[in-house]
Amino acid sequence: MQPTVSAIDLSASEESSATAVSWGPIIAGAFAASTLTFILMLLGSGLGLTMVSPWSGSGASITTFAASTAIWLVVVQWLSSGVGGYLAGRLRTKWVGIHTDEVYFRDTAHGFLAWALATLLVVGVLGSALSAVLGSGVQAVSTAASGAAMGASAGAAGNAGNASANNATSYLVDSLFRPADPSKLAAATPDGDAAAVGQASRILIASAAAGEISADDKTYLAQLVAARTGLSEADAKARVDAMVAKVEDAKVKAKQAADSARKASATFALLGALSLVIGAFIASAAAALGGRQRDEEEAVFLTSR
Repeated sequence: MQPTVSAIDLSASEESSATAVSWGPIIAGAFAASTLTFILMLLGSGLGLTMVSPWSGSGASITTFAASTAIWLVVVQWLSSGVGGYLAGRLRTKWVGIHTDEVYFRDTAHGFLAWALATLLVVGVLGSALSAVLGSGVQAVSTAASGAAMGASAGAAGNAGNASANNATSYLVDSLFRPADPSKLAAATPDGDAAAVGQASRILIASAAAGEISADDKTYLAQLVAARTGLSEADAKARVDAMVAKVEDAKVKAKQAADSARKASATFALLGALSLVIGAFIASAAAALGGRQRDEEEAVFLTSR
């Protein structure tokens, strides 16, 4: 008697020669998602630049700008990943003889692969263009938020020997040697002023590097100012103290601006990672939806014939 082989045994022992991955729909969905991402990024950068203003207090802060940008990234991922994933699921060929759960898994995997490929395309091909577009907005808001404070701090620590009229250090040093009587300015000795300015500049540079002005240097600056301007020693000391307070205030503002930039960067990075996770989920779900609708539409078409 010949042994019989059931249909279940045959189906279990046979392996399909066709791969479960349809790269055509995946690539099509990835290109659609990356193109839509680029368009939405341009739109978002245009809207973001309207939030920036070079005038103090009239534009959005760097934290608000970074948070808004990160939220827009979530929206971009939601829309582009949804479109790309849906196309990847809807355009694939119908799998025959496959269990419903396996079809659902394959559609979900196709959506995820389309999202992954689109992400690589955006980062690798469109990354430089997006960075140039978005970088201008980030640089503008950073300048508006912290440019003045950073400039004042850098000027206090700059090389005063090559300082110009626009250099912050030159302005601070010049303010030390303003005579009590402006009429005495023309009678000042140029060589003596140059020597005094050079000494004061070197003291300020060394103090900026050390982080503070020593008591001896502060006393000497007061004596130097008093000798060159005709102020009393008490008034000269008050002028030096006022100048030191301005420098310290500039340093504090620079640190505050740097801290705001750090927090904004952290917020942007975290929300950016969250947007990618959301994009992967949306693409997978959209692919499953598109694949199911494709099979349902084909089944309706076949039954109506």
